[in-house]
Formats: sequence, structure tokens, C-alpha cells
Amino acid sequence: MLSISSINYSVGKKQILYDVSANFLPGTFNMIMGQNGSGKSSFLKIFSGEINSYSGTVLYNNLPLQSYKKGELAKFRAVMSQQPELSFPLTVEEVVMMGRYPHFDFQPTQNDKKICNEVMSRMQLNNFKERNYLTLSGGEKQRVQYARVLSQIWESKNHFRYLFLDEPLNNLDIAYQQEFLEIATELKTGETILVAVMHDINLAAQFGDQLFFMKDGIMAASGKPSTILSENLVEQIFGVKTTLIKNPVSELPLVVFNKNH
Repeated sequence: MLSISSINYSVGKKQILYDVSANFLPGTFNMIMGQNGSGKSSFLKIFSGEINSYSGTVLYNNLPLQSYKKGELAKFRAVMSQQPELSFPLTVEEVVMMGRYPHFDFQPTQNDKKICNEVMSRMQLNNFKERNYLTLSGGEKQRVQYARVLSQIWESKNHFRYLFLDEPLNNLDIAYQQEFLEIATELKTGETILVAVMHDINLAAQFGDQLFFMKDGIMAASGKPSTILSENLVEQIFGVKTTLIKNPVSELPLVVFNKNH
């Protein structure tokens, strides 16, 4: 379990997060949503270990986040940030192998190579292996970065796996958005905690087991899509009027945005 309690966070005199708490359980896909500036990404950066200047508690499997050394944490916790970028020419295969860096000292083992090949195959990147990463399109780079973080936690011994995705669908077309979330869902076993910051409320409702809504630095609401989503909640969080209908395929809530709002 990932347990986060009473997080307060400020930048200078501006407070970003106010007493934010959440529990993310193994085997669930957790979606965090809210308007720009609501504190979503700051919250993720705190519980992933990127930001340290906060008050409150973050527990990985009942142990404080601070009790883990960065190298140790990286063996079972992977983060895909909003705009992962490289400025030097590496092949796609080399970028994916970067995800295995926490697992070896000098040279990758045969197991590291095997994992990277498995991930590239699953992400349909085999034809890109020798391509210069810098020559890829934005969507292609996004897929490679996803493969990199997947390779990092593809197998985790004696630990839960933690995969954190910060607005992961940028630059992806509709088909790859679906594939991206389906691959994440495949990891959703009893040993994996999945958390994603999302913008698309309908994708979040279809793929998410638990939805967490943030507004103005507080955790405004959380729950299962089928029970928490309402027209009033969407208007409260996003300031837009909507109509909720039932998705005819999944029977989950589908948000329809009203015209002229």
C-alpha cells in the first residue's frame, strides 16, 4: 500500500497543498484529476520522492519514504514525468535500457537485456531499436519513455511495484492512448500500485478503479467511478456543465459536455 497523510506544501509564500491525504492500494489503477494548478503534479512529485520540502507522511508498505535510499527506491518505483526529454543522441534501445540502470553496476546482465527486449516488443518498438531517439515524433518519444519506465519495474523482487504517470497521454493519438492505458492495466496485479495524473475524465472513468479529484490544493473527492461521478461534482471541480450517461459498452459513467459551457 501507498499511504499519504496530511501533506502540506508551499513554494515561497504560496501554499500549494493543504492537508492532502490518500491511500493507493495494490491491484488498483488510481486516477488523479483536477484543473491546471490544482496541485496534482506537485502531489505526485511528493509521494514519488522528487519533492522533499513538505510536511506530512508518505509510507511505502508501512515504511517512511525517507527510509529508502534513492537507488533502492528506483528498483521498484518508476515515474514518467510530463515532458521527459533527452538532448543527446541515443538509440531507442539505449533509452529503454536506462530504465534498468538502478539494477546493475557497470554492464547490463542478460536478464536486463531480456527485460528490455520484452518491453520493446510489448510496446511495438522492435522496428525502432536502432533509431536515434532525437529523430522520433513526439508520440514516438512518449512510447519510448513509457518503455523505459516499464523496464525499470518489469520485475521487482521482494517489493510491491509502484508506477506513477504524470499526464502520460500527451502527444499520443487515440489508438495509442488506449494501448497505453491497456498496458498499464496489464500490470494491475496484486503486487502493483498504479497512479496516473489524468486530464481526460472519460478515459479515467473507463480505466480507473479509483478517482481522486483535487481542487485548489485540497483533495475534494475520491471514490469508484460508478459511485463518485456526478454532474455536480464535475461542475464543482472543472467549472463546466455536463450530462452523465451510461457508456453502452462498459456501462460505466460517460461525461458529455454541454454545448456553450
